[in-house]
Amino acid sequence: MSLNLLLGPVMTDVAGQVLSNEDIRRLQHPLVGGVILFARNYESPRQLIELTSAIHALRNPALPIAVDHEGGRVQRFREGFTAIPPMRALGEVWEQEPGRAAALAEQVGLVLAWELIHHGVDFSFAPVLDLDWGESSVIGNRSFHRQPRAVTILAARLIKGLSAAGMGAVGKHFPGHGYVRADSHHEIPVDPRTLEAIAETDLIPFEDLSLRQELMGIMPAHVIYPAIDDQPAGFSATWLKSILRHRLGFGGIVFSDDLSMEGASVAGAMTQRAHAALNAGCDMALICNDPAKADEMLAGLTADGVVPTMDLSRRLERIRALGQASSADASQYEAARNAIAALGLD
Repeated sequence: MSLNLLLGPVMTDVAGQVLSNEDIRRLQHPLVGGVILFARNYESPRQLIELTSAIHALRNPALPIAVDHEGGRVQRFREGFTAIPPMRALGEVWEQEPGRAAALAEQVGLVLAWELIHHGVDFSFAPVLDLDWGESSVIGNRSFHRQPRAVTILAARLIKGLSAAGMGAVGKHFPGHGYVRADSHHEIPVDPRTLEAIAETDLIPFEDLSLRQELMGIMPAHVIYPAIDDQPAGFSATWLKSILRHRLGFGGIVFSDDLSMEGASVAGAMTQRAHAALNAGCDMALICNDPAKADEMLAGLTADGVVPTMDLSRRLERIRALGQASSADASQYEAARNAIAALGLD
C-alpha cells in the first residue's frame, strides 16, 4: 500500500535488482523525494520495469526515478537498450556537417528518453554541458565539443528530442567541470580562473539554455573556483543563488552531485554536506552508494527539523507528468534508432 507523503529534498539509491525491506523503509522516509538507479540495479528490460513499478507504488505522489544515462561510457542500462554514442561523437560530426550533427543529437535525445520512460525511469541526468578542454579525466568524451556555441546547439537539439518523448533535461556540471584535470569522485578539483574567464566560455551553454528555459534541472560541480568562492559550486550561494538563479534566471530544480564523492568532503560529515548543499541553493541532496550514510543523513536532517515543502513536491511531481506528454510515436522512435545505429558511433 502506498503512503501519502510530500516528496522531500533527498534522492538516494537502492541496493539491487529488487527492493529489499531496507530499501522500502528508506524510500518511505518523509524526506526522500527521488531515487537514482545504477548498473547494479539492471538485469533485463522486464526486471527494470518490475523494479521501477515497485518504486512508484511505494508513495503517493510517486517518487521520481532518475539515472545517469548519457551515452558512451556513462550508460547504465545496456542489454535491451540502444547503444547511445558518447556526445563527443556528435561534436565530431559537427566539425564537418553541423546540420547533420544537430539532427542526430535530436534523434539521440528521442531514443534515450523513449527507452527510459517505457521502462519506468522518469529522467536522466543529461546532457553534459561541460566544454571539452582536453584536460578533464572524468569529462573527456562526455562533452559535445570545445566550443560553447556547438555545445549549446547540440544540447538544445538533444533536449528537443528528450522533450518529444516526454522527458525533461538536467544540465551538468554547472558552471563547468571540463577545465580541471582532477576527478571530483576521488579528488577536490580547483579551477583557478576568474569569473570573467568562465563566463566567456564554460558558462555560456548554461546561460543560454537557462534563459531559454530549456532545462528542467541543473547539477552543480564539486569543483572549487577560488576566484569566486572558497566552497565548491554545489555548496556556494554565490554560484547557485547569485549567479544561477539571479544572473542566469534559472527557475528549475537544482540537484546536488553525489554528496558521497570526495569533492564534497570539504563540507564535513554527511548531514553537514546535505545542509551545506541545501542552504547554498540546492533543492535536492543526492547520496549514493552508501546506505548507512544515507540513513545517517536522513536521521540528521530529521533531527534538525528539515521538512518537505509543497513547492518542491509539486515540482518533482511534474517530472513524472512530463512522461505523459510525449508527442513522438513508435515510428519516429524506430526511425531515430535506425539512424543512430547506421552511423556506428558507439
